[in-house]
Amino acid sequence: MEGVPEPHNGWTFLTNHARVLAAIADNHSARIRDLAAHCRLTERAVQKIIADLEQDGYLSHTKEGRGNVYRVQAGKVLRHPAEAGLSVAALLSLLARDEAGRTEHPDTRARDRRS
Repeated sequence: MEGVPEPHNGWTFLTNHARVLAAIADNHSARIRDLAAHCRLTERAVQKIIADLEQDGYLSHTKEGRGNVYRVQAGKVLRHPAEAGLSVAALLSLLARDEAGRTEHPDTRARDRRS
């Protein structure tokens, strides 16, 4: 089926909720289709994650034309007790630090580190 991302087996460092939130922070007017492709999730999964984030106050949206514009609540504190006091803004800043390096080819990054 075209457009359905490849499944991922095994564990990852980030949850799908964190991935979607970071993608929305990157582009506040991204379409669900684009978020799903970026995060390698189905559109239905992204819709559910957005609903979860909105229900718990991490995200809100307004309608603009046929699309949505999202607003991330950067000051909201993360849910898990192990991250007590860590805000959404702090999490997003950690994820954004290496964003420029992600577009480079992995061989280039490895060569640059050896230099």
